[in-house]
This record gives sequence, C-alpha cells and structure tokens, in this order.
Amino acid sequence: MLTVVRFDFDEIFGDDYLYFSEAQVGDEQSERDTDDVVRFADLGPGDTVLDAPCGHGRISNRLAARGIRVVGVDASERFLDVARAGDARVDYHLGDLRALPVDGPFDAAVSWFSSFGYFDDAGNRAVLAEYRRVLRPGGRLVIDMHNRDEIVRRMTPAPFGFVTQVGEDIRVDTNAFDCVDGRMETDRLVVRDGHVRRSHFSVRIPVITELRAWLGGAGFSGAEFFARNGKAPSIHRPRLIIVATA
Repeated sequence: MLTVVRFDFDEIFGDDYLYFSEAQVGDEQSERDTDDVVRFADLGPGDTVLDAPCGHGRISNRLAARGIRVVGVDASERFLDVARAGDARVDYHLGDLRALPVDGPFDAAVSWFSSFGYFDDAGNRAVLAEYRRVLRPGGRLVIDMHNRDEIVRRMTPAPFGFVTQVGEDIRVDTNAFDCVDGRMETDRLVVRDGHVRRSHFSVRIPVITELRAWLGGAGFSGAEFFARNGKAPSIHRPRLIIVATA
C-alpha cells in the first residue's frame, strides 16, 4: 500500500521555526548537542563531516569552530542563508537528502534533532543509501531521533500536545501516532503577532529492528543503538542514537 506523506515543508521550516527554535533550543543545548555529535561520531580536528540536513547551521558552525571540516546540505535556502552568515568555513549546499549534491568521502555523516523520516519508506531508505555512498569505508553515520517505543508509551492516551511560548506568541503541536504506517502525524498551530497559521508534518519513526534492516540494505556493515546518555535504549529513554559503520 502506498503511503501518502503530507509535509508542509515551506510552512514548517520557515521564519516561525527560527523564531520559536531560539526559545526551544538555546546556546547551552546546542553546545551539548555538538559535544554528543563529536562523541558518538568519534570526531577530531581535521576530520571531514557531512551535516545533512544542516538546517540553519546550529551544529555545523559549532563543529567548524572546533577545527572539523564540515559540509552542510539542506533543502531550505532560507536556512542556508542564516547558516552561511554564521560561519564562512562551512561549505553549504542546497539539495535533497535522497540525491545528495556532494560526493565525499567523509569520515562521518550526521542527521541530528529528529531530521530522519520525512519521506515515505522508499525515500527514507534512499537517504540512508546516500549517506553510505558519501562515507569512506569505516566512516560513521550518526542519527539522533525519537525512540519509537518510548514515545508511543508516553503518548498514551493520544493525541499528545506540546506548547512553545515566546512572549504572547505560541506554537502548539498536536501529535497522533499512526501505528499502521509507523508515522507521527503532527498538526501545528502558530499564533504570532496576531496572525494564525496552521500546517502539518509527518515523520516516520521506525523501530530498531526496522532500522537495522534498512541500514544493512543501504550497505552499512553494522549498527549500534544507544540512548542519549550512551546507555542501552529503553522504553523510558526518549532519544535514540544510531551509530552505523560504512
């Protein structure tokens, strides 16, 4: 059965995203995220890293400041403009994750902050194959995503809401999980400066057994799975870190 994915890309990744993300994820969290990327990918100065999608350069620019050579790819020109203004050392490219506009080879590739799963299953598996294509043998792919088992447990009963507020402006995400397609379906309501905007996005959240099979099919030789603290995944730990070896 064909899965129809609704993802209002321009609305989700527009000015509202940048506005509310500053309140949701500050410099302190971004530094911790960068520390974790370096740790899980085993990076050091001079290593080459692909950050895709790189968004507005939150991680890419911090990696570059640590002496790592970074290439960033994103589908939003708006985000890339913000990223380029932050650090000229990063080589930023506009492109689709399913057909990366770069060749590598890279020591590591990074997909951080729940940035995997935007497409249907064929598209998501194509993304993994592209990561493998641009990695050197032995290179690492690091993916940070929701832990499917924890988020489904926590969302019961559904739907599950999440509110971000900046002054008098609010963003409300109402989430429901489609257990047939394994996708989180989110309706987003933004009330900002007296204007109301509605949008929708859908993210595939595979279980670990699916991810292991997908990574093997993409050509990775092995994969390890961790909670954010480096311990084993658990239904009580919300984040899942994947470290796959090319």
